[in-house]
Amino acid sequence: MADRIAERPREAWVRVLVDGAPAARPGELADALVDPLRVRGREVVRVSAAGYLRPASLRFEFGRTDPDAFYSDWLDAGGLMREVLGPLEPGGTGKVLPALWDSAADRATRLPYVTLGPGGVLLLDGPLLLGRGLPYELVVHLWLSPAALGRRTPEEERWTLPAYARYEREVDPVRAADVVVRAEDPRHPAIVTEV
Repeated sequence: MADRIAERPREAWVRVLVDGAPAARPGELADALVDPLRVRGREVVRVSAAGYLRPASLRFEFGRTDPDAFYSDWLDAGGLMREVLGPLEPGGTGKVLPALWDSAADRATRLPYVTLGPGGVLLLDGPLLLGRGLPYELVVHLWLSPAALGRRTPEEERWTLPAYARYEREVDPVRAADVVVRAEDPRHPAIVTEV
């Protein structure tokens, strides 16, 4: 995976989305790519969609366990576009805000911007990232069967399962992604689709 990303032209930024339910551990894959990319001479910035959740007043408008709100209203896609993905468009500034909102404290993070040099790689992880019009150069989707997703999702988060079923139906991330990794066994992920 690191070779494929590092082979991209060095004069342009590379925005990589690592998409998957928390049970598939997309953050772990994104973290695991950082050092191999740096060894290959690529500067890397890590961003998690968890740092771009909307304020609690908006996320929980329909209750704390509404799967439809989780699917469509929790992620601040506009903030991600403005503060992370947009600045890495051709002609952009390269200035990225690693996190905008601390959802636990329900307030702005006030983190400083970081500048990603030309040819640098953004690794953005999170669930339900596709189908929102977010720009990218490469998408890796970590796929779990519905049974594995159900087994590996903690009891207190099982209310999100209908949102993931909807995502499969409406977005079909397996077809939309450039690389699909079967993540049934976190110790032995397997690439099943590579475009």
